[in-house]
Amino acid sequence: MAAPNILQVSTITGKTSVLAVTTTATDIVANAASSGTVLKINAVIIANINGTTPADVTIDLFRGGVAYRLVSTIAVLQDSTFIALGRDYPLYLEEGDSLRLTASANSMLTGLCSYEVIS
Repeated sequence: MAAPNILQVSTITGKTSVLAVTTTATDIVANAASSGTVLKINAVIIANINGTTPADVTIDLFRGGVAYRLVSTIAVLQDSTFIALGRDYPLYLEEGDSLRLTASANSMLTGLCSYEVIS
């Protein structure tokens, strides 16, 4: 099924996803191949929960087996946050797309993704 026409929406459901970011690219949010929905990404926030060491984050849009970098090895300082995507720059995930996070070190970064499921 194709993604819905967002001018003729029947439902919009707000969601929040969280992830402990590791050194392996992992979906923070994914839109299934036959979902019949489109996901509007409103914000992606990365927090460094380590008090002494910075860590890098990479964010990619994964589509058709290819990772398209949106953020590439950006340092997130210790005890701080990085707003990678915000309300001024929404991103739409089509069917089969996912948004993935990767860290330079385990146990240092957490990610939060605020999004809407549109059908």
